[in-house]
Amino acid sequence: MSAGYSSPHRGFRGRLTMAPFVLAGAASMLVARPSNHTRTTPAAIIRTTPDESSCSSPYAAPFAAGERLEYSVKFGFIKAGEGYVEVLGRDTVRGREAWHTRFRLKGGVPMYRVDDVLESWIDTGCFQSLRFVQQLDERGRTRERRFEMYPERLAFRENDKPEERSAARPLDDGSFFFFVRTQDLVVGETYEYPQYFRPDRNPVIVRVIGRERIKVPAGTFDTIVLQPVIKTKGIFSENGDARIWLTDDAARVMVKMTAKVSFGTLSMSLTSVRRGAEPAVALATEPRD
Repeated sequence: MSAGYSSPHRGFRGRLTMAPFVLAGAASMLVARPSNHTRTTPAAIIRTTPDESSCSSPYAAPFAAGERLEYSVKFGFIKAGEGYVEVLGRDTVRGREAWHTRFRLKGGVPMYRVDDVLESWIDTGCFQSLRFVQQLDERGRTRERRFEMYPERLAFRENDKPEERSAARPLDDGSFFFFVRTQDLVVGETYEYPQYFRPDRNPVIVRVIGRERIKVPAGTFDTIVLQPVIKTKGIFSENGDARIWLTDDAARVMVKMTAKVSFGTLSMSLTSVRRGAEPAVALATEPRD
């Protein structure tokens, strides 16, 4: 990357329905696996242990209110939809200041259309989930699930159900996306995070497998390549062989994502970037065509 950012300290129940990825069961097209990575043999696993009682790991947010990242979604060479990720601003949840973020995916293929929205409220002090709302419209069926997180007592509540035990410094599907952007990721290392709010799905594993310069509709970017692995049968399982490309700079913007599914490979590519109120969003190494 040519942009000169100072480096801050960068410290997903069955299926994880991360909004950018819900089309994974919708089509039957095939695209080749990612290739030509600069691969590195992983070193020892780095296990993180969040402090249950305090915010002992300061972070610097590489995003700001107003940031908006837009993506195209494809199965093979067929465009299947569009999505975006945005930071709406700062809000207050039970007296705590929180980042309010939103994922949205709209599109699909014949016989399977979706319009899914995930919203997260993330404690700006401890970077932990306080609220998570899913609004899913898939195949004409609409449902909403609302999760209230209570980090101070290691609990969460889904809609009107009884409270369940949660993890320390919990993160939901959407907030995990932003959390990874705050981490100081080193090529060749493998990281374990025990912070997904449903403890039986922990740890979330992130392998940093190499560097690569890639071209997407938004431009050409120098990136680090991640392989996320989660205890699920979905696209982030060990067999899903998912890859995520983040800009190799302080902003850690997701440029591309691919994942193998039973019928082929799903891909998402960055099409546009809108900066937040502060200059924390990556610039392309080369402008778009």
